[in-house]
Amino acid sequence: MSTNTVNALTTGTWAIDAAHSTLGFSVRHLMVSKIRGRFADFSGKLVINEDGTAQADAEIRVASVTTDNEQRDGHLRTADFFHAEDFPVATFSSTGFRVNGDDFVVDGNFTIRGVTKPVTLDVEFLGVNPGMGNGPVAGFEAKTVINRRDFGITIDMPLPDGGAVIGDKITLTLEIEVGLQS
Repeated sequence: MSTNTVNALTTGTWAIDAAHSTLGFSVRHLMVSKIRGRFADFSGKLVINEDGTAQADAEIRVASVTTDNEQRDGHLRTADFFHAEDFPVATFSSTGFRVNGDDFVVDGNFTIRGVTKPVTLDVEFLGVNPGMGNGPVAGFEAKTVINRRDFGITIDMPLPDGGAVIGDKITLTLEIEVGLQS
């Protein structure tokens, strides 16, 4: 961290700067490689309260999914996967924060396709910087693994000789920059 970096988040509402953030995922393909993708349209905030507690919330417009393959992206938007027409928004709402050294563990509820399940994010706190004239910014990297079947994404695409086209485990990777709003 530079000498301009502050070590702690101040009280207030910190909004996700989507232009400087990435919400990505990866999943096994043919069991030998990984397909990577991201969501282009998402928003969220982190509220740091006076008493030191915090709340994080996010919304993801699932139709904004991109894997840089139009045919696959179209399929991901269908009822086989995200069912974007009936469930256009996935959400995350934190239920608790735990300190882990200089970093955090964030527990919360994640909802996809109308199914809500608890998840735990391992979060690396990258620090706070005074920003570029619009107030302080903070950075985080977070990761969790979910099972797509837990959220009702149960499509099976078996291969003739065994195995499947896609795996069940989805790794979610967040690279988030937030800016202090108030």
